[in-house]
Amino acid sequence: MGNKCNDGKKLYPHLFSSLRVGNIRMKNRIICAPTSPSMIDLNGHFTPEMIAYLEEKAKGGAGVVTYGEAIVHSSTGKSHNKQLQLDAFGVRQGMCEAARAIHNAGAYANIQLSHGGMYGGLASVGGDVDTCKEAYGPSDMSMPAGEVKEMPAAMIYEIIRSYGKAAKLCKETGFDMVQVHAAHGWLFSQFLSPVWNRRTDEFGGSLENRARFFIMALEEVRKAVGPQFPIEARISGDDLTDKGLGLEDCIRVAQMIDDKVDLINVSCGNHEDPDMFCRTHPSAFYPRGVNVYLAAEIKKHVKTPVACVGSLNDPAQMEKIIASGQADAVELGRASLADPYLPSKALAGCADDITPCLRCYECFGATGELEMVKCAVNPTMGEQLSAKYPKKEPEYSKKVLVIGGGPAGMEAAITAAERGHDVTLVEKTDKLGGNLHPAGAAYFKEDIKKLIGVLERRTARAGVKVVLNTEATPDYVKDFAPDTLFVAIGSNELCPPIKGMDQDHVVMAIDAELHPEKLGKRVAIMGGGLVGAEGAVGFAHEGKECTIIEMKSSIAEEVNSFYRGGLLPEVEKSAECLVNTTVKEILPAGVLCERDGREFLVEADSVVCALGFRAPYDKVDELANLAEETYIIGDCKKVGKIYDAMNTAYYSALLV
Repeated sequence: MGNKCNDGKKLYPHLFSSLRVGNIRMKNRIICAPTSPSMIDLNGHFTPEMIAYLEEKAKGGAGVVTYGEAIVHSSTGKSHNKQLQLDAFGVRQGMCEAARAIHNAGAYANIQLSHGGMYGGLASVGGDVDTCKEAYGPSDMSMPAGEVKEMPAAMIYEIIRSYGKAAKLCKETGFDMVQVHAAHGWLFSQFLSPVWNRRTDEFGGSLENRARFFIMALEEVRKAVGPQFPIEARISGDDLTDKGLGLEDCIRVAQMIDDKVDLINVSCGNHEDPDMFCRTHPSAFYPRGVNVYLAAEIKKHVKTPVACVGSLNDPAQMEKIIASGQADAVELGRASLADPYLPSKALAGCADDITPCLRCYECFGATGELEMVKCAVNPTMGEQLSAKYPKKEPEYSKKVLVIGGGPAGMEAAITAAERGHDVTLVEKTDKLGGNLHPAGAAYFKEDIKKLIGVLERRTARAGVKVVLNTEATPDYVKDFAPDTLFVAIGSNELCPPIKGMDQDHVVMAIDAELHPEKLGKRVAIMGGGLVGAEGAVGFAHEGKECTIIEMKSSIAEEVNSFYRGGLLPEVEKSAECLVNTTVKEILPAGVLCERDGREFLVEADSVVCALGFRAPYDKVDELANLAEETYIIGDCKKVGKIYDAMNTAYYSALLV
């Protein structure tokens, strides 16, 4: 991290102060929030990969590391088939190994006790349908995914007992804390909600009755673990719906459990509602810490320490939260995937080396859709097990040339230099970053700008020689005579043969993103993929009137469903969207379009071409033959996401 790092305890004295929670004394106020990537086997057991994932977070310096979605009653509570099942035969071994790994890496081990409620039999976000035989919730109801049966009282008491058994198991296998999940639309959240809970027995009606199930489960957990063992409760601070629990209701719930738990974790919304997901796990369209006010308000009304959560990434912001009394601890979810070492970097005073979470939901998309874990900006995420074993050291220091200073080029240069090679990076423009610059131009993409800075500083610290304003031609490469060559020249924007493309009011997407001042008041955007959709949101923010023209039947069709859920509402506010529409010609007055056999004019002062990118295979082939050891990385290999660029770069460089 370099000699320039200052003491983080001086910079963030409150964040790095201790906190007593039951019988544990946290070394700092940072908790890795409950996350549950799909590295669980079909028997409901921890895998070695899952244990290594948790271990790295502990190595990263957090005070507490929490595993999420440990199901207490698997016959009714699984929302998908890759969840830890605390009542499964043989589950103890992996739990012991996980707790020990977290301890040995310097943190306390926490585990979230969960039950999906109705989502135990209906498809959860990122889950599957065939989980449990029946879906049981507070009341009978019809859902788009199927029918929900009212949970019988006998089953309620059985599940209460299962919480006690699960908590006892967690304590016996070495976990230091348990968290009881009562937020995000899961079992207790369903019972607390007047929208879902229409019962007329002792578990329905008043808020006190609706809270009875939750409180009885907490009491059973306490009985199982004893008086000093820490119990954390995750509750909502607001359901953020018209008829759900409001802040005042959630304050009352917090007061009901004030003497029953040791830490209250305040979140919000409903994880299982696609429209709410991007607020529960705040998207890039929300300010960081958007949900902290809920924790701050609840803290005013309880004696128990309170933790906040939701898109926290900056140690300075965390310090302010703790110092101002808004919360006693901060919980980091996606931030701990982007950079598991965020706490230790903050402690060392090296916040400028923290890899920022882009809030792109690549992690959620991978877990839900691919049953794996990955991160757009952290190539080792999901590979922690293999990373524990030493890589083969290079036989000798090689002369390495990297062509292209985008994310792939920088990542390859950094990794190769850190392996001991003599690395030179050549970039044809006057700065590093490549297409991260237009990608980070919009008001909601500040994290991409931060990523550029982080990669630039790492490039410098790694000792990479950077040559700007220089195009690496074949002659340049021949004269350089590298042992190893990385070709990372990026991609080119598609410029289709549409009549009128050569007119002055036609602007390519990259130019438009970097220079929105070039655009007139009315902007027609050809292409409704990710670039066009995000462009519309950014241009509208600059005061433009936007229309998106898309051939397909929907906007941003290729984007993972989690990010798309946050993006589309912003697009709808920012632009008129014309789908199933073909561009015929660009005219001085706008774009001539065709839909359903009818031609019409989209009037525009400026036309933005956002029709995608293409790899320059001819240039790649020209360069790739010039060195015996050559790696093609990033968009010039295959046009993709930031994840693809940084992942291929990192692992290619490990081969050198």
